[in-house]
Amino acid sequence: MAEVYSPRYRKYALGVLLLGYVVNFVDRSILAILLEPIKLELELSDTQLGLLGGLAFALFYATLGIPIAALADRWSRVKVLSISMIIWSAMTAVCGMASGFWTLLIARIGVGVGEAGASPPSHSLISDYFPIETRATALSIYALGIPIGSMVGNFVGGWGAEELGWRMTFYLVGVPGILIAFLLLATLKEPPRGMSEKVQPTAEEAASSAPSMTEVRKFLWAKRSFRHISFAAGLHAFVGYGAGIWNAPFLIRSHEMPITEVGSWLALIAGIGAIGTFGGGYLGDQLSKRYDDRRWYMWVSGIATLVMVPFQFVAYLYGGLYAVIPCLFMVSILGGMYLGPSFAMTQGLVSLRMRAVASALLLFMLNIIGMGLGPYVVGVFSDALEPTYGVSSLRYALCLAVLANIWAAVHYFWGATMLRKDLEETEALNAGGEVPAPA
Repeated sequence: MAEVYSPRYRKYALGVLLLGYVVNFVDRSILAILLEPIKLELELSDTQLGLLGGLAFALFYATLGIPIAALADRWSRVKVLSISMIIWSAMTAVCGMASGFWTLLIARIGVGVGEAGASPPSHSLISDYFPIETRATALSIYALGIPIGSMVGNFVGGWGAEELGWRMTFYLVGVPGILIAFLLLATLKEPPRGMSEKVQPTAEEAASSAPSMTEVRKFLWAKRSFRHISFAAGLHAFVGYGAGIWNAPFLIRSHEMPITEVGSWLALIAGIGAIGTFGGGYLGDQLSKRYDDRRWYMWVSGIATLVMVPFQFVAYLYGGLYAVIPCLFMVSILGGMYLGPSFAMTQGLVSLRMRAVASALLLFMLNIIGMGLGPYVVGVFSDALEPTYGVSSLRYALCLAVLANIWAAVHYFWGATMLRKDLEETEALNAGGEVPAPA
């Protein structure tokens, strides 16, 4: 296989994509740390806050992600990503102009619309820059945007809420993303599709049109291992996003922690999570190569998901911060280990011109179940339990959500039993250069 871009440039491309994902998660996560001051000023319920933090964003983010990904499989992925970044960054700044629940809801929907064009083209680009043997590690490095962006968002949000007010904080984090979008557009090159594969497509195949969204959906859904990956990732994200949105209000309400201190602690907790986000993909690659068994990608994800459950219960039920904070550190590390393996296996299960849509389909499951329902269901549970448990209602609502991680682990282990066969079928398809016919 001929080298099209140097290793140095590939690393630069991955770094720039990571920077874009950091901006993505700063803009996405900034709302969580600002929930309490927004609640007080706009007089909102926890259910309304759950809608703002989850369902309203996720419905548009996940649904539009699929057609935008289909565009990325046909057009320039770099341009799709850059335009999307301009939209979500501008709409983040607009959140600071909200006068009530509905105007803030519309602005959050705008953020979701823009961010729908972030990960699918990025995953597709990374899959062309890096072969399958190192792809999980590369995607895990890209996924470091989640803990790094969350860390920056929590720290800036905690400081900004105290020093600038929540409105000015939205302006502060929204504008830089527009500048980074132009950096991507100016310096990131569009690699040939299939560049990293051992068997390159012919010129005729490379020029052919990408399969339709329906073809990709039918092809991927026929892979039983993908069904389990998608349900596992969705349930895992249900817990992760539920906690991510509500951890700040939990620490403020149950432990009476000042908002600046909450922002600092949650920033540190998110930063520590980078260990697991990188480690999950790295371990998956290393163990799979060592034992010549790619089921390790699923086993790593399942084991980490199961082990984190007791730490979560201690974090939400124990009364002393000397136990709560260390447990949240462990949860942050273990919670990100599924990302690299899950996305790498999804990319490996599809043919070359399906990658952006495949990523969007996984994100659809992850975000509808996780981001959409997680924060909202926790908010509903908290409101329902409040008459009985008062200020402690949120801690028990979070504990109920944690139970979904046990269900997620079952899907990881079950899906592992089908993974090797599904991967081999797709690799044979790519080697033959065929595009599956509609079912």
